[in-house]
Amino acid sequence: MLHFDSDYMEGAHPKIIERLVRTNPEQTPGYGTDEYCESAKEKIKAACGIPDGEVYFLVGGTQTNATVIDSLLPPYGGVAAAYTGHITVHEAGAVEASGHKVIALPDRDGKLTPQTLKDYLVSFHSDPSKDHMVYPGMVYISHPTEKGTLYTSDELAGLKEICNEYDIPLYLDGARLGYALVTEGTDITLPFIAENTDVFYIGGTKVGALFGEAVVVPRKGILKHFTTMIKRHGGLLAKGRLIGIQFDTLFTDNLYFEISKHALKMASILEQGFISKGYKMMYGAPSNQKFVLMDNETIEKLREKATFEFWEKYDNDRTVVRFVTSWATREEDVRQLIDLL
Repeated sequence: MLHFDSDYMEGAHPKIIERLVRTNPEQTPGYGTDEYCESAKEKIKAACGIPDGEVYFLVGGTQTNATVIDSLLPPYGGVAAAYTGHITVHEAGAVEASGHKVIALPDRDGKLTPQTLKDYLVSFHSDPSKDHMVYPGMVYISHPTEKGTLYTSDELAGLKEICNEYDIPLYLDGARLGYALVTEGTDITLPFIAENTDVFYIGGTKVGALFGEAVVVPRKGILKHFTTMIKRHGGLLAKGRLIGIQFDTLFTDNLYFEISKHALKMASILEQGFISKGYKMMYGAPSNQKFVLMDNETIEKLREKATFEFWEKYDNDRTVVRFVTSWATREEDVRQLIDLL
C-alpha cells in the first residue's frame, strides 16, 4: 500500500533517532530542565529573533492547543477561530472541556480574515446583551490552515493589529509550520510570526520528530505559571530531554527547514501528476497538503492500492480527498501513485 494519509506516519528523522540512541544511557534532570532542552530553547529563540523570549516543550498538538488557550483566557472567555479551524472540528472538544467556548467564525479558504474578525468584534462589543454572552478573549489561527492555505504577512499583521486594538492575544498553531515557512512565495518567517503573534508553537510531531511541540512566547509574562498549566493538562513529559534532543537536532544546521523542503518538492510532483491526469485541485493549497476532487468510483478503486483522507462531500457523485506528503515521502511512491491514476 502507498500511504498519503498524513505527515506523521513515519517515525523520526534518522539524525534524531541516532542522537536519541547515543544519549540513551545518560542521566539528566526531568521535566525539561536538562541541558538538551536548554540548548534547543536557545536555538529556537535565535531562529525567531527573540533572545528574551520563552520556549516550552509539550508532547502533542492537542495538549498544546488546549493548554495555551486555557492559560490565555479568563474563566468567562472564549476563543475566536475559523469554523474550519483545527480546534473547531478536529480536537474532540478539548478546548471546550476546559470550560472555554470555541467561537466559530466564517472563513475564506480556511483563513480567518481581518475583516471577518473586525466585524465580529464590533458586533459583539456593540451588543447590549454582551454581558450575557461568551467574551471573545483571544484569537486562534493555524499556519498552514486546515485547508492547507497560508496567511500572507499582510493578513497576519492585520489580525494582530485588530487583536491589539481589542487587547486580546493572537495565538498561532504551527503543527505544520515547517512546511509553511519553506513554501515558495511565502513572505512569512519565524521572526515575523514572533513579531505578529503573542504565542505560537513550532510543530515537531508532523515535521520530523517522534513527538513534541515547542511553544514560543516572544514576550515574557504572557503565559503565567505555564509549566504548572502544562502539568495540569497532561502535556509535561517527565523525561523532558526526549523532546529537547529532538528540537535541538531539528534546529541544528537548518535541518527543520531542509526536511520541510523535501516534503514540498514531493507535494509539487504529486500535484502536477494529478493535474496531468485531469483532476481538479481544491482550495489552492500550496504546502504539503493537496486536496483533490474525485468521483466516488475512482476513490474506491484507488483505496485498494493507497491510503488517503476523506475531506468533504462535494456532491452525490464526487468527494474532496486529501493527500499529504512529509519529510520522509519517497519520490518513487509519489510516482507510483501518479501511475495508478
